[in-house]
Amino acid sequence: MVPEVLNRVCYGQARPEPSTMRPRSITPAILPNHCRHRVQRCDFPAVIVSEGHTVRGTWVTGLSAMDVWRLDNFEGSMYERVTVKVKLLAKVDDATGKSHEKGEEVETQTYVWIAENDELEEREWDFEEFRREKLQRWTGLSDEYTEVDEAVAAGSHDPTGGRGVDGSIAKQLDAGELDEVVRSAI
Repeated sequence: MVPEVLNRVCYGQARPEPSTMRPRSITPAILPNHCRHRVQRCDFPAVIVSEGHTVRGTWVTGLSAMDVWRLDNFEGSMYERVTVKVKLLAKVDDATGKSHEKGEEVETQTYVWIAENDELEEREWDFEEFRREKLQRWTGLSDEYTEVDEAVAAGSHDPTGGRGVDGSIAKQLDAGELDEVVRSAI
């Protein structure tokens, strides 16, 4: 997950004050035997089991139980959190001066697509395209996507699937509603 989106889910903003953040680490990782596809008419990907393919992503540590709860809600019913093994990546130089990546294997959890596969496009989801063209919809760091917010408000198709800054899932993660859920769980 892009750190700015992770921050928005966990802290309610893409760039929270460092003094308000809990310590965590984000390490590049490879998820073997999975593939990341585009979801039709949406900005976000779907990770599915796919022998022989890999997904490059991140391994995040330091998440609280409340962070995981917020992530579960953010990912929604189209995904299931499952335990997997990933290979952490560390860039090293070999004797020839060429760089390659290697690292240890760790057990962790990720969100795997459980909705219908006919909702997926053939081509893989492009992280750089998302970062370049769509990240602003998810973080609120730009006024460039005001038309998306207006379309969502008017009831039109939301390419973030409710996960954008003003989407239905984002509104459910509002701190006031979160406090209500926490109080009702005690």
